[in-house]
This record gives sequence, structure tokens and C-alpha cells, in this order.
Amino acid sequence: MAPWRTAPADRPSRLRPGSRVAVVAPSGPVPADRLEAGLGVLREWGLEPVVAPHVRDVHPELDYLAGTDADRAADLQAAWCDPAVDAVLCARGGYGAHRMVDLVDWAAVRAAGPKAFVGYSDITVLHEAFALRAGFATLHGPMVATQAFLKDEPTREHLRATLFEPETVLTLGLDTAAALVPGRARGVLYGGCVSLLAADAGTPHSRTDARGGLLVVEDTGEEPYRLDGILTRLLRSGALEGVSGVVCGSWQECGPYEKVRAVLADRFGPLGIPVIEELGFGHGPTALTLPLGVEAVLDAPADGGRCTLTVEVPALR
Repeated sequence: MAPWRTAPADRPSRLRPGSRVAVVAPSGPVPADRLEAGLGVLREWGLEPVVAPHVRDVHPELDYLAGTDADRAADLQAAWCDPAVDAVLCARGGYGAHRMVDLVDWAAVRAAGPKAFVGYSDITVLHEAFALRAGFATLHGPMVATQAFLKDEPTREHLRATLFEPETVLTLGLDTAAALVPGRARGVLYGGCVSLLAADAGTPHSRTDARGGLLVVEDTGEEPYRLDGILTRLLRSGALEGVSGVVCGSWQECGPYEKVRAVLADRFGPLGIPVIEELGFGHGPTALTLPLGVEAVLDAPADGGRCTLTVEVPALR
């Protein structure tokens, strides 16, 4: 199994007007109207979006997948290895990345070098693969055909700034951010949708510990008892051993937040590390873009001051 990369990952280049960006669908099928609306936003930013061949597909038998596993993997690999493509953006999450991740030629991806890669939710599986199999930094951020990207201006603008002017968004955090466990920590950001991290634990190429890592987690649709089980699996597997701190995002449709908070405090509290809650990323109505694979500082003051997550270098070069 691959150990955690304690050194920061290789960062991609920032985008500029005229940059060519590929849109892929590694997981679930993509609503056509939302896809077209998202492509329009990208064009307004001055980008040249290119839709991968199978983005509009639906699996002939398993209609929760955007086409076959082989086709979804081929789209991602072809986009990444195309020297004319500057970034790869996911259309949506859903389910299916686990099924196609091992069909990607990660040696070829690594040889092609880093590119901006954006997604969240089920795309967490690919963030982990880019980190551990290719050594690339990625962006946990809103996807092209999702409601947050299409409807929420702060979400959209934060992603645009991260892609084009990353030095302007080094300090992250909505006003909702608070200290669940006060403290200060430094580490290399990793994580995403926590149920996907738990599903990945123990599989080939997954991380065996979190030494040097600063964990970011969020989820949707997981009741408190299920969230407890997810976190307990990560703890029992050793996947969180050595983690320096935890940053929590949104917990949409996971039950009353006071019950979610109780689970987070019960499972993370005994680790003796600082924990920030409600930073403002994930499945919520406003979803900040978080760089993964770069060093950052978590600051959760005990006096009730503003909680922040500050990356030490811009997400993109």
C-alpha cells in the first residue's frame, strides 16, 4: 500500500483567458440542461470548454452511471494526457468513481504532469488517486453541472479566483466557521467526502496513515449513526493515525446539526488535535474551493476568534 506523501504535491499551472478545459463525468449521469448552463459560465470566464466524448452517456443497464466504467476512465485519461488541455473539470459526482479508478493508467497520468482538477463528493476517490498515485495537487470544489456552481455566486467566484488568481484566496473560511476543538495545526491538505474516504480505506493504493496530513471532511445524506460508523471505520483502520488537525465542511441532510456535532466531537475529540467546524465547503449552498496536496495552517482560537484555514502557497502556480 502507498504511504502518505509527507511532502506537498506538485501544483498545476493557473488558468488564463483562452485556456482549454475538458469536462468529464467519472461518476453519475449529467442533466443536459445543467451541463449546458455550466458550460456557458466557463465560456463567460473566457475559457474554452471541451466536453469529453462520454459525458452525456448513461449506462445501458445501470442508469446511475454516466456510461460504462471503461468509457468514463478513458475520458479522464484522454483529457489528462492531451497536451492541448489545461484543466479537467468534473460535471458532477453521484456514484461510480470507485468502479473506474483502477482502469486509469496512472503512470501515463503521472508522465503527463499536473493539471487543475476540480470536483467533490464521489470525486474524492480520484483526489486520493491523484495524490497517492501521481503526486498531484487537486481542487476540492464545485462541479460544472451542480446547483451550487450554477446558483451561488460566492461559490462560483471562489472557484474562478482559485483557478485564475489563486494568490487572492489563500485564507479560507465562511463566518460560520467555529472551533469544535481549539488549537492550531499545520499539514498537507487531503480528504473530501468522508464516506468515500472510509470506502477507500484498506483498498490497494489507499493511504495507510495520515502522518503530515491535515484532514478536510464533509458529507451528505448520512444520518448521525451512519456518520459515527464511517468515522469509526477510519479510526479503526489506522487511516487517521498521525493526522495533525481536522477541518469540517457541510453536513447536508445528515440530521439535526447538534447531533452531527456530537458525533464529530465524540470521534475526533479524543485525538487531541484541533478541529474546525462549518468552514463552508462540500454539499452546502455555498461551497468554497479547497486545494488538496498543499501545506496549510488551521487556526481555531480558544477565545472564540475567527477560525480560518490558510494555505501557505497558492493552489496553482
